[in-house]
Amino acid sequence: MIPVTKPYLPNRDKLNQYIDGIYERNWLTNNGPLVQELTRRLEEYLGVENLLLVSNGTLALQIAYRALGINEPVNEKPAEAITTPFTFIATASSLKWDGIQPVFADIDSETWCLAPENIEAAITLQTRAIVPVHVFGNACDVEAIDAIAQKHSLKVIYDASHAFGVQYRGESLLKHGDAATLSFHATKLFHTGEGGAIVFKRKKDLERARKMINFGITGPETIEELGINAKMNELQAAMGLCVLDEMESNLAARNAVWTNYEHELVGSVQLQKRSDDLSYNSAYFPIVFETERQVLMVAELLKENAILARRYFYPSLETVGFLGGKAELPISHEIASRILCLPIYYSLKRTEQSEIIELIRSGLMP
Repeated sequence: MIPVTKPYLPNRDKLNQYIDGIYERNWLTNNGPLVQELTRRLEEYLGVENLLLVSNGTLALQIAYRALGINEPVNEKPAEAITTPFTFIATASSLKWDGIQPVFADIDSETWCLAPENIEAAITLQTRAIVPVHVFGNACDVEAIDAIAQKHSLKVIYDASHAFGVQYRGESLLKHGDAATLSFHATKLFHTGEGGAIVFKRKKDLERARKMINFGITGPETIEELGINAKMNELQAAMGLCVLDEMESNLAARNAVWTNYEHELVGSVQLQKRSDDLSYNSAYFPIVFETERQVLMVAELLKENAILARRYFYPSLETVGFLGGKAELPISHEIASRILCLPIYYSLKRTEQSEIIELIRSGLMP
């Protein structure tokens, strides 16, 4: 079986050394030394400041919303946040869970990121924030989005779950917005088994969020914030430190897979148009077919040969009833119906890649 992705497992001996240290210190959570070390190393590796580790990527979004105050009602009605329908469910459901109404705006037909020209038309008196997604690690039009946010006094929280290590115009893409969130789920390029992080623009927002992830507790007898338990533990941090040590070899192997796919499939299917001045992380390889029928045929053909591809992201989220989407968003709906993500991971063999490519070609034949 060839899965659509496979968790990267680092050197076991090194991981054991970190775990031995955890046993010796008997310190498993509550901002332990490995969490502190991983925070420092990630800030250095990513070229950012004000990074906060949390227990998963969904809580990273929810803590960011609350730290920035966008969950507070407006005129005694729920706040709204403009976001994309072409994303993983957590981007929108985390808003809804916190009492914020997601308002969907359509995406760009080539980059598949939230189109700035559709954002402004969706702004109402209830709008408190814009929540764009760097889809598959591709940069949103951050300059245009930031300009819209400044014009209307809105917060910007980028869901950057796919954008680990991505550089845009020579700097970390995570520096844009009031906050950018990361997922460190096991399937991600960089992972801690489960986990996530928030990168804040301002230190005061980091400090508020730091209180929130520990129940609002700031001392043995002091509670200053409404909080929740969103802390990363030492075992998660140990995995992250080991994975970070081996990032360069992991990236090189994934990039080789990505480049091979691109070389063999360009012209046969639609590929995502990447933003200019972007250093990509080869985290995903999505392709778009001419029709949904082709997608279903190719996916079934791959499955018959024990290869799992994924319709990612499908369905377009404005069609999910409990999210309350009302607008018809034709571009997102079309891309979502015709997209397929191919297997890509560190240990995917060239022979396996060739088999996948040939099956796609045969599925495209009339």
